[in-house]
Amino acid sequence: MNNTITGGCVCGAVQFSVQDEFIHFFLCHCEQCRKMTGSAHASNLFTRIDNIQWLKGESSVRRYDHPTRTFSQAFCLHCGSGLPFVSKSGKALIVPAGSLDSEPAKTPEAQIFCAEQTEWHKAGMQSPKFRGFVE
Repeated sequence: MNNTITGGCVCGAVQFSVQDEFIHFFLCHCEQCRKMTGSAHASNLFTRIDNIQWLKGESSVRRYDHPTRTFSQAFCLHCGSGLPFVSKSGKALIVPAGSLDSEPAKTPEAQIFCAEQTEWHKAGMQSPKFRGFVE
């Protein structure tokens, strides 16, 4: 029996739940994912398209589809947090791992588009680690 995981945006306007039934978990280093997330990589879980229940704020979800490429992103119109969306192909629900309130059972299975990984990210993975802000 799979667990239900809740998730949502940082401002709380949008909440959803999904079953912990993820098929893939990829960390994508491509330029588009870096720009969309503002980070070193996207962390996306893939599941079946009907594996979502919007609990609150579905009307606050906005979507960007690139006009000539196959990438998309959904986000909260109030705070900009990444949210789940159905892929342009209609074959998968893509759930940003950071939008979940708890850990999924699936761990990342691959880092993709590593040829586009930034040097600052590689260096950052070797830097000292702190529990909170550096004092």
